Amino acid sequence: MISKKNLKNIKKIKRPIVFLPMAVDFLHHGHIRIIKKASRYGSIIVGLMTDSGLKSYKGDPVLNFRQRKEIISQIKNVDYIIPLNGLIYCKIAEKLKVDFFVHGSDWKKGPQKKERQKLINLIKKWRGKVIDIPYTKSISSSKIKKLNFLEKKI
Repeated sequence: MISKKNLKNIKKIKRPIVFLPMAVDFLHHGHIRIIKKASRYGSIIVGLMTDSGLKSYKGDPVLNFRQRKEIISQIKNVDYIIPLNGLIYCKIAEKLKVDFFVHGSDWKKGPQKKERQKLINLIKKWRGKVIDIPYTKSISSSKIKKLNFLEKKI
């Protein structure tokens, strides 16, 4: 789940800790906005979906994990990145005892809805808080991916 090396490095990060799960198949302004808003709460650890994690609920990634990690690592408000192998938010939150778990509001419905509710109930145990950032309308990696696919067909 989280390597010993990552756990050791995370312990050095200044609290409060903000965990932000992301797929980032195509980086866009919505990603930048959520990172900027999340940074108001503390040090950001991005849980970057692995290729298999992303495939489990969004389909095949266009950019592989290493490419996406390279991109995200260049964003100034990101303090640390760990691989996230699927929707295992409760396991990660409990292991790290995150102070804030930030996610785009799109997870209030769809495949992540149940995980969100479990997380809200769990994180209260150590006075952590789940924060839903309003989803940036009219942009998503999935839409970009579909447009790219359509262009290739034409």
